[in-house]
Amino acid sequence: MAAPGIVTRFAPSPTGYLHLGHAFSALTAWRAARMAGGRFLLRIEDIDTQRCRAEFSAAIEEDLAWLGLDWDGAVRVQSQHFAEYAATLDTLDTLRGRGLLYPCFCTRAEIATAAPHGPELPYPGTCKRLPEGLSASRIAAGAPHAWRLHMDRAAAGRALSFSEHGQRRACDPMPSGDVVLARKDTPASYHLCVTHDDAAQGVTLVTRGEDLLPVTAIHRLLQDVMGWPEPGYAHHGLLVDSGGQRLAKRDGAPSIRALREAELSAAAVRDDGAQGAFL
Repeated sequence: MAAPGIVTRFAPSPTGYLHLGHAFSALTAWRAARMAGGRFLLRIEDIDTQRCRAEFSAAIEEDLAWLGLDWDGAVRVQSQHFAEYAATLDTLDTLRGRGLLYPCFCTRAEIATAAPHGPELPYPGTCKRLPEGLSASRIAAGAPHAWRLHMDRAAAGRALSFSEHGQRRACDPMPSGDVVLARKDTPASYHLCVTHDDAAQGVTLVTRGEDLLPVTAIHRLLQDVMGWPEPGYAHHGLLVDSGGQRLAKRDGAPSIRALREAELSAAAVRDDGAQGAFL
């Protein structure tokens, strides 16, 4: 059971309407907070300005309210905090000086060519091998670039673990490779934003799907490197369809909006839908 006074959060990306799997994740976090007399926060993770839309942000709030899920304080919208993330990146100059960051000039196509067996494979380290002088000259010339974490150096000598349901679990960020900390188009990345915001908002319990278990190791590394507080974690199971396929937006998972328009009650969606009654 969660400790009293915990702070949880639900942090969707507004690239579409909230679906049943999202609602289950939100409900899990909300219940963990409310049962312990804690706080439940809503955060909109919209740093991908090409895919995220304001209408979906508004719909997320409407659908959560319809489900009976309330949140504490103002909604944090990440796109309104780019200056904070840029300032955080400025503090990473010490990491650059220690050789823990390097600029990456690769395009998506170039990365796909270098790692042809799938986009889920770690970045092959192409730009890590560039001479420092060449990288500096390309930056000076205005070449678009991201900043990647030099994973093997950053993780060296760190015995990382996280707490889940009162038990310590060892974790290793190395299989994820050199993740991006600042994208070419924004002064941050998902990994940096989520760990920064969890620390800034005082989140003490991260509840999310078990499909995100691999990124927990990355986030624990960033927390350790940056000296940010370590929250506890609770990775819940995923809702699946009748064929055992995980509910996902790209696969046409039932949206809360569609269930509302079908005149189902919020109680039915909240209590029965979480058990797969509508799948």
